[in-house]
Amino acid sequence: MRLIDPAATDFDAIRSEFRWSIPEKLNLAYQVCDRHQQRSGQVAVYYESADGKRASYSFADLKKYSNQLANALRALGIRQGDRVAIVLPQTIETIVAHLAIHKLGAVSLPLAILFGPEAIDYRLRDSGARAAIVHASRHQDVKTLQSDLPVLETVIGCGCGPASDEFWTLLERGSDQFEMVQTLADDPACLIYTSGTTGPPKGALVAHRAVIGNFTGFEMSQNFFPQPGDVFWTPADWAWTGGLWDALLPALNYGMPIVAFEGSGFDAERVCKLMADYAVTNAFIPPTALKMLRVLPDLKSKFDLQLRAIMSAGEQVGEELIHWGRETLGLTINEMWGQTEFNYIVGNCSAIMQPKPGSMGKPYPGHRVDVIDDDGNVLGDGEEGELAAWCDDPVMFLGYWNNPVATEAKISANWFRTGDVGYRDGDGFLWFVGRKDDVISSAGYRIGPGEIEDSLLKHAAVLQAAVIGKPDELRGEIVKAFVVLGPGHEASPELAREIQLSVRTRLSAHEYPREVEFIDSLPMTTTGKVRRIDLRARELK
Repeated sequence: MRLIDPAATDFDAIRSEFRWSIPEKLNLAYQVCDRHQQRSGQVAVYYESADGKRASYSFADLKKYSNQLANALRALGIRQGDRVAIVLPQTIETIVAHLAIHKLGAVSLPLAILFGPEAIDYRLRDSGARAAIVHASRHQDVKTLQSDLPVLETVIGCGCGPASDEFWTLLERGSDQFEMVQTLADDPACLIYTSGTTGPPKGALVAHRAVIGNFTGFEMSQNFFPQPGDVFWTPADWAWTGGLWDALLPALNYGMPIVAFEGSGFDAERVCKLMADYAVTNAFIPPTALKMLRVLPDLKSKFDLQLRAIMSAGEQVGEELIHWGRETLGLTINEMWGQTEFNYIVGNCSAIMQPKPGSMGKPYPGHRVDVIDDDGNVLGDGEEGELAAWCDDPVMFLGYWNNPVATEAKISANWFRTGDVGYRDGDGFLWFVGRKDDVISSAGYRIGPGEIEDSLLKHAAVLQAAVIGKPDELRGEIVKAFVVLGPGHEASPELAREIQLSVRTRLSAHEYPREVEFIDSLPMTTTGKVRRIDLRARELK
């Protein structure tokens, strides 16, 4: 199923001629797996663990295992519309879990294994998840939380050891025949929590149709994917929009294999060996990871890489990485831009257009994106305003979970306001200037200050706290916390490390403040709100 003619040569002509054709009935699991009857014996997933264990799985395996799990989940009482959490890394179980949940018409709730108990607890509680499929490293955390989560009836362990691995035990009991629920294209498929400027994260509810809505951008950002022999890989966690919707699901949709690597951290040399071993041709690699690859000596001569296209997103790629990609990898990195709520809508296709280094690119076919003012009027070339997407689009989310007020606040005059500020040049390229709000972009993650500030305040020494994004050459931004100590506490490097560890333990390894600065007072507005803009200005002096 290709949406774009690979023989096309004019980006703007493709955009002007393209029209969506979204079926009324659509199930994500059928779209990316079960319809591949003629490819059933072909490899869908290559798996490798951190210690080098390998396995491969066909599309027939995915269909069989997901049918078995769907039957098992149904026997446990999971029904259409129920939320089922998936707290797993890049493993075969992750894919099977998503497919099984969608076959039931239920809603998958991907959660990163990086999350600590506090972050997991909030998302399970807010979503009303009825079941959770959990990796061994987070299994005890979730089991402990379960006693205070009456709606969470079932916790299924995965990778917990042969004697207690409930995931595969359940599969063995389930029939490999299952009649998929006939969901509508507008039915909810996935609930992904995304950070905002204030308060806790909000759950973005994504429909089945969004999987097709991603494909024009995917095909073009991967230089007309698929081509014969294509193999896909991404270091992005499959619990995030980038790893799940921009990599895993599209690769499977086109019947091409994806590499699953269950490793921790980002080891540039190991990553290059992985890509060489599996002859990876296409990848989504965030800019921070590309910067780590760039400093690897002898990359070009040491590894036999077969890469033909790389898409990068999550933060600005910049001219330096573009030039490095051309010189070292022999390709032009295609920058892409989107959000969980409105994904994969702007980018480049170096196969047929010359990207402008530093630009986000142009709207992909089927998406209308422009720059608007506060009243929703489209601005002229060169005028800065808010980047916005036209709402009549298959990738547009269904809304924030149980939060219609927040949903309505994002839309004006039929434009979805992204919160990103930018401008359009005379050639139609869009350029990112900055965030309109206080969301932090660090190593491809969008991080809201509210949840971190709440966690900081739980430390006994902290009286007040504010969090900003501090410019950083490697990560784009790092999380920096400004802390006012309570009476009886003195600033010290040891206390700073203790505060950092408390946030890392409660929330996540990617959210904790990498810098803590103790100050006497926070800059405040007359109404008592923290002026983060003043704190950011301090870092730019």
